[in-house]
Amino acid sequence: MIPERYFSTIYGLILSGLMSFILSAATVVRLDGITNSFVPEWLVGSVCSWSLAFPSVLMLAPVVRRLVRWLTA
Repeated sequence: MIPERYFSTIYGLILSGLMSFILSAATVVRLDGITNSFVPEWLVGSVCSWSLAFPSVLMLAPVVRRLVRWLTA
């Protein structure tokens, strides 16, 4: 098992990966439709967006937590 101290990092990794996977599919369908090249384009788009999403989640999570605490106080 992975130690508890890595919870936030792994949470961000999984959440950003799932969101990138879903949103890149929606983008490819919207721009090109479902064609023979859908799956390769989707996978490339997922990897590209995940490479930006994961570090963004790690950097923005503390700011968002503070904002949410402030909004819900």
